[in-house]
Amino acid sequence: MNKIAYFLFPLLIVFSGLQAIPNYPFPAHNTYYTGVIKPNNVTQTQMDQKIQTLYDEWKQAYLRTVPDAPNQAYVFYNEDGTSEPENAVSVSEGQGYGMLLAVYMAGYDSQAQTIFDNLFRFYQAFPSVITPSLMGWQQVEEDGKIVPNPEGGDDSATDGDLDIAFALLLADKQWGSNGPINYLAYANEIISGILEGDVNLQEFTLKLGDWVTNGNTKFGKATRTSDFALNHLKNFSAASGEPAWESVITKTYSIINILFNNFSPNTGLLPDFVEFKKNAYVPAGVGFLERLEDGYYSWNACRTPWRIATDYILTGDTRALNQLTALNNWIRSNTNQQPSNIKAGYRLDGTNFVSYNSLAFSTPFAVGAMIDASNQNWLNALWTYTSAQPTSGANYFANSLRLLCFLVVSGNWWTPLNLPS
Repeated sequence: MNKIAYFLFPLLIVFSGLQAIPNYPFPAHNTYYTGVIKPNNVTQTQMDQKIQTLYDEWKQAYLRTVPDAPNQAYVFYNEDGTSEPENAVSVSEGQGYGMLLAVYMAGYDSQAQTIFDNLFRFYQAFPSVITPSLMGWQQVEEDGKIVPNPEGGDDSATDGDLDIAFALLLADKQWGSNGPINYLAYANEIISGILEGDVNLQEFTLKLGDWVTNGNTKFGKATRTSDFALNHLKNFSAASGEPAWESVITKTYSIINILFNNFSPNTGLLPDFVEFKKNAYVPAGVGFLERLEDGYYSWNACRTPWRIATDYILTGDTRALNQLTALNNWIRSNTNQQPSNIKAGYRLDGTNFVSYNSLAFSTPFAVGAMIDASNQNWLNALWTYTSAQPTSGANYFANSLRLLCFLVVSGNWWTPLNLPS
């Protein structure tokens, strides 16, 4: 038997007490910033029902229990066998996505709180060896057990930490923190850990993970654009009262505009990774960390339209509006407003370097399109195209991003600072 197949069991829900009544059950239609649009070629009910269907399929495909710890669950991310090592089963990024989906789908999913708690307990089982309140970034299967990847999987990755902390803030609003898990206390513990381990507090930049020391000449001032979850950071600031978060937010917006103005003024595209070289923030060089295309708009940066536009959609903060506007104008022109023409990777000048497409690239553009009514037909086309793609035709990453983006696009994204009325 393939080792990975050992864990491919349907999610077994283990109940740990009564489920709290959700305060903001799905669909929790929220009010966005003035002028923000949603698709108008489908009804609200149709959008909500599509999300429910895709969520059910997502759970069936990716949620797994730990066989020897049935009160723990993880998001199986290596179903297509493309991740390394081949026995990898989970990453902190996936735990964050799963926890976000569970808390947002509460009410529709009567088991959502138990799923959330089980995912949380898996997070607890795999702490970073550097900053214990954060999660080790990758887990593998060895000899019938899930263990940290011994090749560096026991330290943190910033994106997973950000989403896990934010999901706990949401859980506090959704179910309250008086049950077996004090969601708010754990959220603040992780938020503090992110400042300690994932933020360069000399530069106020988001680091790649807690494995990076501030003084590291290559990575110490580097950052990953897909971590620019600006609205998360605003909620961290409010929850913690720590003034350093405002400096991180300001610096993050500053880096977006430096990259946009200096390297992609005609496209608005951002690179996967950013280096600090010769006293300036620049797109990462070839093979900087993960692949040859680290300085291009690739498998990390494809999340930036979702991460960055969501803050404008909720708050109207205009600090990245020029970059988002340029991005919308470019992608509409580049594709002749045909979403099927979106490719899975671009150089910052807008030329594509691959010929295939992916929902991981097309769906986030739908969030970006919401910022202005001039994008209405484009947004409608993006919804029609991305909602029609079968779950079986995409992988964990693309299907997870589609669901998270659809929550925003349908008006079902809310935060502790922007609760549904």
